[in-house]
Formats: sequence, structure tokens, C-alpha cells
Amino acid sequence: MIRIVIAEDQGMLLGALGALLDLEDDMEVVGKASNGEEAIMLVKQLQPDICIMDIEMPIKTGLDAAEELRDTSCRVIILTTFARSGYFERARKAGISGYLLKDGPSEELANSIRVIMDGRKVYAPELIDLAYEEDNPLTDREEQVIKLIADGKTTKEIASQLFLTNGTVRNYVSVIMDKLNVSNRIEAISRIREKGWFK
Repeated sequence: MIRIVIAEDQGMLLGALGALLDLEDDMEVVGKASNGEEAIMLVKQLQPDICIMDIEMPIKTGLDAAEELRDTSCRVIILTTFARSGYFERARKAGISGYLLKDGPSEELANSIRVIMDGRKVYAPELIDLAYEEDNPLTDREEQVIKLIADGKTTKEIASQLFLTNGTVRNYVSVIMDKLNVSNRIEAISRIREKGWFK
């Protein structure tokens, strides 16, 4: 019997997924979590074979949880609506066994679980194209700057937090906007979010 934990913050979807997988003769849903932190706790407690996780969940995201579960024997499947190259890249680095999209057919999920239990990896076909898309052009320092901007920090606050001068921060901002081919900070943040490049 394949023992499964599901982590999904939308209650109705969590219930539906659980009911669907319980219908399979060789599967049993042993735990349900509504955020990444609960998922980690359940995996450690119940030692399931598979943990199916959404990405965007409160407290801890599915990607944060996958990174923490990397060294356990539980195989992680990301099940999300987001086909974003940044998310996919981070999920692969976290050693996940599958990355599937929620709009795929329901029987695909059960089949993918069996394939993963055989030791193979399963990625939604849309993601393979994404893997060859452009990489994040920003350096670590530029990412720090744009992340602080996204958090609502002013140039002066960023300068003080990163021990830079105001002028240096402004230079970083103009380099970031050039690299992302946008004309203001708001567009820069949107572009990075849309690409899934925020760590």
C-alpha cells in the first residue's frame, strides 16, 4: 500500500484529492496538511511514501517544505497551478520526484505516483519547455536589493540594511531595470514574481 500525505491550503481541493486517491486500491491517504509546516510535521510523524504538496501555502511554502524534506525517504510531488521556470528550477534543486499541474487529468496523478514509486521522476510536459527558458539574470546582490524593494523598503533603508551608499543602491536599481527590460520598480517586481525568480 502506498501511504500518502497531502498538503494543500484550499480545503475543498484537499478533501477532493484525498477522496480521489483513497479510491485507488493500492493507495491510502494517511495525513492532510493545510500548510508546509504541518506537512513537514506529518511526514516526520507518519513516515509516508509520498507527500503531495501545493507551492503557495501559508507559514511555509511547498518549496520550503520540499527543501526541508530532501533528506527523508519520503518522495515529494509538487502539484500546483504554477508552471513557472523559477519554481520548477528550485523544486528540482530540492530533489522533488514529481512536478505536476492541477489542470491535468485526475488519473494522471495516480499513475504518476506509481511511476515515482518505481524510482522515476515525473514532470508535466509544459515544464520541460520552461526549463530551457531564460535564467534569472540578476546577481545575488541585485536580488537582495529587489527583494527589499518588494518588501516596501526605501532606497535609504536598503542602503542602511546592506551597508551601501544611496547612490550605489540607485545604481543597482537601474541595472536591475535594464536587465529585466522594465521601466520602473513595480514592473521589475512583477516580472520577477511572474518568472518565479524570488527565492
